[in-house]
Amino acid sequence: MDLLERVQQSFEDSLATKLAALDELPLLITEASQVITNALMNGHKILSCGNGGSAGDAQHFSSEMLNRYEMERPSLPAIALTTDTPTITSIANDYSFDMIFSKQIHALGSEGDLLLAISTSGNSNNVVRAIEAAHERNMKVIALTGKTGGSMAENLALDDIELRVSSDSTARIQETHLLIIHCLCDLIDHQLLGQ
Repeated sequence: MDLLERVQQSFEDSLATKLAALDELPLLITEASQVITNALMNGHKILSCGNGGSAGDAQHFSSEMLNRYEMERPSLPAIALTTDTPTITSIANDYSFDMIFSKQIHALGSEGDLLLAISTSGNSNNVVRAIEAAHERNMKVIALTGKTGGSMAENLALDDIELRVSSDSTARIQETHLLIIHCLCDLIDHQLLGQ
């Protein structure tokens, strides 16, 4: 396969993954947006976390809430737990990397808040611990996963929502996670502000 064919294959694979998600996820994305909107309207905040590219996605979501998506609106309370380097490194150093998000949730999370937990494999121990901490704080979880859902799927409560991208390719899962995040942002704005 030459370089041009590789590029074309990446586009085709990305489209195929998104089309599969289109068949599986719109109702769940809609439900997740309603849960987030209800939390925001009741004075609660959204905490988000993930590792690597998923950390970037957590920050992307938070920035869209705090600033704006496509419509002018007041800032919405969202905190990415991936951005405070001194906090993350001190927790990892003094305790373990598995606790970098859960300790922050214990400090910053309150009943009624939401956790947006992101992992392409569903098996990131620190994200699983974050889900456990969120449940201890009576917070609902919206999980963006891939592959089989992994340990995250096994640790979700009945009123949590899993948005699983059915793919084994990390890159394709991440691309679809970003689309899901943009769908959530659009639906949140639509519910808060209308057209």
